[in-house]
Amino acid sequence: MSEPRPLHRLFALSWSDFFQGTTFQVEQEMDLSLKQQFVDLVLVRQGTEPMARSLPDGFEDLAVHNLITFKSYQEALDEWSIWELIGHFASYRKQVSPAPWDLVPQTDFRLFAVCVRYPQNLAQQLPLTLLREGIYEIQLGTLRIRVIVVNRLPLQEQNARLLVFSPQLDLLQYGREHYRPHSPETSTLLYKLFKAYSEDPEMAEQLKEFVRQTIDELLQELPPEKRLEGLPAEELRKRLSPEERLEGLSPEQVVNALSPEVLEALEVLVRQRKANGHSENPSAKPQ
Repeated sequence: MSEPRPLHRLFALSWSDFFQGTTFQVEQEMDLSLKQQFVDLVLVRQGTEPMARSLPDGFEDLAVHNLITFKSYQEALDEWSIWELIGHFASYRKQVSPAPWDLVPQTDFRLFAVCVRYPQNLAQQLPLTLLREGIYEIQLGTLRIRVIVVNRLPLQEQNARLLVFSPQLDLLQYGREHYRPHSPETSTLLYKLFKAYSEDPEMAEQLKEFVRQTIDELLQELPPEKRLEGLPAEELRKRLSPEERLEGLSPEQVVNALSPEVLEALEVLVRQRKANGHSENPSAKPQ
């Protein structure tokens, strides 16, 4: 399988952050078949305690097993996406059931399709019932699929984690300002998300400027080890003067870090300096 699209991975990580410390287990890009087919996200309830956090609009009635497909602003949610989600549901239901003839009840499952922009083509292919602002439903026999359109969600705090995936400046800005962290990795997650936006050549200039400012702010929030993560040692060395590289090291640490070849060369250099009349102690004055 090719490397997962970054926005899909970040979408899954945002849910991992949200459910940190709750009874829900978050499964990212779960493989559902012998021939690899991945569903973007599975939320599994592992306890009966009520959620103490406000879920985004459309997710209030989570079941035991919740399958989610996600389409970023770069993709369209269409009829094939819905049939693909249903196929994932069929495979997953068999996997979590005791036996093919003893399936877990259908009421234990919910199917969700999250898309950033309104699925115009899908609305012409399948009947979309509007439940409330930004929330729609598809009814196929006894199966119901909740469709959540990020660009049409109201500006309310519980929707912030979805609104950060919108390329609309007002929605993105609201999401950034109201995103509430539940794990220490939140700043890193947001940094990676906005970095993905900054690398998109199709982003409007006004949006890119907001993204640049946000990246600068998030960098200030990141701990030093996260800022340096992935930076090659050679690149780090280029940014430091020789004095800065040695600062804080004892003479013993410096000597232990040197190779035998370098130590031998230093001995030769010291002997040459002595032969030329230099003192071994740089601070000593000549007699």
